[in-house]
Amino acid sequence: MSKAEIGVFGGSGFYSLLENVKEIKVDTPYGPPSDCVMLAEVAGKKVAFLPRHGRSHTLPPHKVPYRANVWAFHKLGVKAVVSPCAVGSLQRHIEPGSFLLADQFVDRTKGRDDTFYDGPVTTHVSPADMYDKTMREIAARVIKKHGITCHEMGTVVVIQGPRFSTKAESTWFTKMGWDIINMTQYPEAYLCHELGMAVLNISLVTDFDSGVVADTEAVTAHSVLEVFKQNSENARKVVLDIISELPKDLGSLGSRDSLKYTRGDGHAASDMDIRIFD
Repeated sequence: MSKAEIGVFGGSGFYSLLENVKEIKVDTPYGPPSDCVMLAEVAGKKVAFLPRHGRSHTLPPHKVPYRANVWAFHKLGVKAVVSPCAVGSLQRHIEPGSFLLADQFVDRTKGRDDTFYDGPVTTHVSPADMYDKTMREIAARVIKKHGITCHEMGTVVVIQGPRFSTKAESTWFTKMGWDIINMTQYPEAYLCHELGMAVLNISLVTDFDSGVVADTEAVTAHSVLEVFKQNSENARKVVLDIISELPKDLGSLGSRDSLKYTRGDGHAASDMDIRIFD
């Protein structure tokens, strides 16, 4: 079985220029992942790349097989996950073209399979400090080195999609003090956390959500993709540099303790607590 220590939820732009890329199929108890996993080496580290929407972007946010994707990384031995995504801004000072490193999320999705712990042992994994602080610090340093405006923390509100927000919803989110809006961070990042993998979110700001806070036109899929394409090369360079800066001992990252005290008997959760239907 092939192995990897770092996982990246990103498309071909992240690995297309790397050498000796190996494509593998990973089976999971939760069905097939969004696509095959691409394995490559970055700065001496084994990295797995998986496009969350499929390589041809055929899976909308509410149809992404999040549990299968995350389990595929877990099966490969991944200890740290980098999760870049496009986001809209809910605050005037967070401008398109900048990057934000989320440290909190608000879940506004519905009906998504969002846990591995369906029984028989009741397990509660806290997301209070889910995004890894050490990885965020490394990412902030790398992003600034590339001359990109970086907001070092912020709250992402995750909506169901595929539709964008109404103006009323966007105004509400802004008044709540939330910073950015996205459709995929939940449950993707939380599922990684449930399996003890450290998680880093890199949000690429593409627009002002619904145009409310900046008095601009409402967001469209075309405008989002245009800005995202412009930033994709920056994102690739940033992600690869972050990987090279990550510590050799990935077990030293904060999520090593995420499964402690998650059961009523005081024990830590493990794979044995996950009911798997083959």
